[in-house]
This record gives sequence, C-alpha cells and structure tokens, in this order.
Amino acid sequence: MDGKTLARFGAVAFVAVAITASVIELTRKDEATEIRTLSRPHVSDPGSLRATLRHCRDLGEAASRDAACLKAWAENRDRFLGATSPEAH
Repeated sequence: MDGKTLARFGAVAFVAVAITASVIELTRKDEATEIRTLSRPHVSDPGSLRATLRHCRDLGEAASRDAACLKAWAENRDRFLGATSPEAH
C-alpha cells in the first residue's frame, strides 16, 4: 500500500469512529442526577480552630514542633476528610 491510500484509509476510519461516537452520544438518554448531602462531623468551635490554624501558619517552621498546632492540623484534616476522631466514640 502506498502512503496516499493508507492516509485515506486512516481518515475514513477516523470519520467513521467520530460519527459513531456522535450518534451514540445523541441517542443516549439523560439519567437523573442523584443529589446526596453529607453530614459533617461535630466541630467544637470552628472559630477557635480557624484562629489556631492562623496562629500556626504565622509560627512558620516552629509550628511543626508545637503540640497545639499538631492537634489543630489533625482536627482540620479529620474535618476535611470526614473522619470521626477516636475521642468521639
């Protein structure tokens, strides 16, 4: 096969796949989207956690050795990931 014939064959195959994908997409029925709400774990005082996180941010590298910052980061991580702390059980 020469180059022109191979290029034409490739173009025809590409157009056939594009048309097939378009037809499948247009004939597909829309499914109803299910909306679910997630419950948030109880946070004792979001304002104090936010203030503690800001304080830790301002401490810089020293915050990695501060017990209060480590606890605040763990609580924020659990809150973000939706995990419940072992203390709540």
